Amino acid sequence: MYDYPVRFSVDYPEKSSRLLVLARFFLGLIYVGVPHGIFAIAYSFLSLFVVICCYLGVLIRGTFPLSLFDFLIRYNRYLNRLVAYCLCMTDQYPPFSGRR
Repeated sequence: MYDYPVRFSVDYPEKSSRLLVLARFFLGLIYVGVPHGIFAIAYSFLSLFVVICCYLGVLIRGTFPLSLFDFLIRYNRYLNRLVAYCLCMTDQYPPFSGRR
């Protein structure tokens, strides 16, 4: 079995108001979706460039560059936190970075 270096979990909320979830969903599309959407699109294009660089690095050198791997991990953490917040799975506002 593989030991994965990246783990992601969302804690189940103890209490959740249906009205609050509905309001946060519609307001979140505007106030969270616009700034985070623009940032996520730019981050996605940059991560695509990084994936191409990683492909060439593996092809030429035979190793996956660790710094680029860390960048892709931060990208995935950011995107997962953003999706979890937009789907009302968590109340914690996603930061604009993938740091822990």
